[in-house]
Amino acid sequence: MSEKAVTARRLLNQQSVGVLSTQSVDVEGYPFGSIVPYTLNYDGEPVMLISDLAQHTRNIKQNNKVSLTVFDRCADDPQAGSRLTWIGDAELINQADAEIRSRYLRYLPAAESYFETHDFAFYCIHLRRARFIGGFGQIFWVEKDDMLLQNPFRKTEAGIVKHMNLDHGRALRHYCKAFKGIEVQAVAMTGIDSEGFDLLADGRKLRIDFDAPIYTTEEARATLARLARS
Repeated sequence: MSEKAVTARRLLNQQSVGVLSTQSVDVEGYPFGSIVPYTLNYDGEPVMLISDLAQHTRNIKQNNKVSLTVFDRCADDPQAGSRLTWIGDAELINQADAEIRSRYLRYLPAAESYFETHDFAFYCIHLRRARFIGGFGQIFWVEKDDMLLQNPFRKTEAGIVKHMNLDHGRALRHYCKAFKGIEVQAVAMTGIDSEGFDLLADGRKLRIDFDAPIYTTEEARATLARLARS
């Protein structure tokens, strides 16, 4: 497993908002930037829920070559902080895909109301190439085959998340305190993959990275239990 790809994926997993750049329809030949939330699908690609009325959606329908730039929003110096530009092709997702909708809403529950307007749709950005900058002296390209990592918990993630949220609320609060140094009132697990898991803590996304990759439900159970004792 490429260490460069691991570093780039960690930033992508830590964040939940990026700058989407599309080719402007109204100002031909110029890029158009906008802020969009995202989650990752089970192939490790960003998924956005965007309105048909939005300028960036109109641009995508004309030219689906886009980029999504994510960066460490907590960095004191943005120029020295990590950032990743994900270059690829935006594609409309089948709206019958309940799997994507369920995962997206676990991460961004406020988006539930968007479906009432009937003009929002999911788009996935299929990767062509990624550019990572980790600060001065750490700059590199990451190719598609290295960057994309399938989530081994596609079929079991919902069950793991439900179990942790129903039966292990104390452990979830412990993760926030032990690994992020914060006390929280409300916390829920939102997802898990081979490299870590995600929490929604008082409305804020928190990412906990594993020391080593895991691939099975048994490994997930053992690792989460060990972290709860740490």
